[in-house]
Amino acid sequence: MRRFYTGIVNHKKTVIAVFLLATVICIFLSGLVEVNYDINDYLPPDTASTVSLEIMEEEFDGGIPNARVMVRDVTIPQALEYKERLKAVDGVTEVAWLNDVVDITIPLETMDRDTVEAYYKDGTALFSVTIEEAKRLDAVEAIREIIGEDNAMTGSAVSTATATTNTVSEIQKIAAFAVLFVLVVLLLTTRSWLEPLVVLGGLGVAILINNGTNLIFGEISFVTNAAGSILQLAVSMDYSVFLIHRFEECRNQNSNVKEAMVEALCKSTGSILSSGLTTVIGFLALVLMQFQLGPDLGLALAKGVAFSLVTVFVFMPAFILSVYKLLDKTRHRPFVPSFQKFGKVVCRAMVPMVCLFVVLLAPCYLASNANQYYFGSSYMFDEGTKLGADSSAVEEVFGKNDTWVLLVPRGDTATEQALSKELHSLPKVTGIISYVDAAGAEIPTAYLDEGTLSQLMSDHYSRMVLTLDVPSEGEETFALVEEIRSIAGTYYPGQYYLAGEGVSTYDLMATITSDMQKVNLVAIGAVFLVLLAMMKSLSLPVILVLSIETAIWMNLSIPYFMDSTVFYIAYLIISSVQLGATVDYAILFTDRYREFRQTMEKKQAVVQTVCATSTSILTTGSALTVVGFLLGWISTNKLLAQLGNFLGVGALCSLAIVLFVLPGLLTLLDGIFSRKRRKTHRKTPIVQEVTENESVL
Repeated sequence: MRRFYTGIVNHKKTVIAVFLLATVICIFLSGLVEVNYDINDYLPPDTASTVSLEIMEEEFDGGIPNARVMVRDVTIPQALEYKERLKAVDGVTEVAWLNDVVDITIPLETMDRDTVEAYYKDGTALFSVTIEEAKRLDAVEAIREIIGEDNAMTGSAVSTATATTNTVSEIQKIAAFAVLFVLVVLLLTTRSWLEPLVVLGGLGVAILINNGTNLIFGEISFVTNAAGSILQLAVSMDYSVFLIHRFEECRNQNSNVKEAMVEALCKSTGSILSSGLTTVIGFLALVLMQFQLGPDLGLALAKGVAFSLVTVFVFMPAFILSVYKLLDKTRHRPFVPSFQKFGKVVCRAMVPMVCLFVVLLAPCYLASNANQYYFGSSYMFDEGTKLGADSSAVEEVFGKNDTWVLLVPRGDTATEQALSKELHSLPKVTGIISYVDAAGAEIPTAYLDEGTLSQLMSDHYSRMVLTLDVPSEGEETFALVEEIRSIAGTYYPGQYYLAGEGVSTYDLMATITSDMQKVNLVAIGAVFLVLLAMMKSLSLPVILVLSIETAIWMNLSIPYFMDSTVFYIAYLIISSVQLGATVDYAILFTDRYREFRQTMEKKQAVVQTVCATSTSILTTGSALTVVGFLLGWISTNKLLAQLGNFLGVGALCSLAIVLFVLPGLLTLLDGIFSRKRRKTHRKTPIVQEVTENESVL
């Protein structure tokens, strides 16, 4: 490694030029990375609902209705006019309304009330609209212009379009606030006015290169796009800080700056690399999820931390050597006070905190696994947003409604009619549009117009469009999915295809719940093995992993005690992210404790460890906390907001465990792992305060 680092410092201009060129190229490439805002697209390709969608797209021009448009104060003729205007919108492939289900020339009073009121109620019309995925942004905007602000529209297509529009501007706000906060924190915790800019410069290079290289994935999810860069900023910020401080220490011993930098790199490689490796492993655990949003986020985050490490070991040495004279000229007195008194407070409180830790461990674990969940995208926008208000308005008049499509083999109209009759008998089925319902089993297909027939029949399948009086997710919906699949399987064993938002959400629920235990066990196991190899101790990895896992359980138990519902995707992601992002704190504290323990008594070692690590731990922890809360505060997407709040609360929980509980665990279990080198039992006086420049990761 020394030869490699020597080559870097001897060719610093070339290194800087290569990285800056790569950064410029990646800025351009990042604009080519597409962002996917549809959660259902990340279902495994062999999922029943995904296969059903693929068959439907092959057989029919129109897809599944993915928007509901409500227009108030209209007569039947006016509603028909609105229907035609909606059908004329570019990107709208199909619009279904009451006249597709019943003969509206007959007085409505003579018809089934539930069927009529599923589409027309109290002078208000509800249209079921199918919008092409590629054109949904423009189509949703055009529909809004047609119906005006006083009317409402909702559905997965509208939700996706809204997320697409809002998230871009929100990410920019979050990033700006995050960078500003990190800059302020670094100004307070470093000893040069220029050092924060140097650190942010290196981080900026790593983040921009990571964003540009996301092009290798073709597209990324909106979760990755929203959280990836700010998470990379928060978890890898201290790598550069540590290198700069090591460089300053080595310069005090060697006046040759190049040799001092090589020495600093050699001394810091192990600490930075091991810390980065545990973070990468925590993120890579998400790759094992069947639900493809996990691999999408996990690969991007792991790649981001890897680029941060490469930047620290290659770009930053060259960059620091180019500006070290300016760093010297812009030095200032330390703003952060000594943590000596805080260390003594920790020393007095650590045993009671361990007792509290033991008491809370089991309840938090049980509560974290007993939450209520949202699995899909139906509840991503609350009533404080236009989409949330529209959804509430539609539900107030027509209730929670969903539309599914059932494909069955074409040809046997008698069986289709029997199937339709049994589906009609289900209380939650309010309407069915199909060939046997529109024409009857006895009427030949030649008597239907080509436009209607093409929507109901293909060369191989007949299509039934089911209107259902259920929300797009929930126990009632999931039970209905199972019931309809059972009924369809009775008439067409292994030959039917059922699709719709509720169906996809059911499959999503089944997929991601099966991922949970696997992802957690692999993440914990991999981090444990890395710690085992690093520390050469069996007990320490157990202590560290248990500490951070308890912080995760504390974080995830809060919604249970507050009786709030959790987005399962956020719940699943945060478990790995919090482990990967905050286990560094525990590693740092433990390493410094063992170092001080070689020459000090246990309590003295705790005080000095708190002094040596608090600045670094609080710097990184506060950055992760603020970044998380910013995401939670600014984002109108409740999934992203909840993920952000989990990040903020999780970082606080990890900080509390590491600074108040871990010291007690280390002292109580000290005899198991401590390598005492003292030859006498006399008390060693507390050494001089550790300078804040010794802060590590």
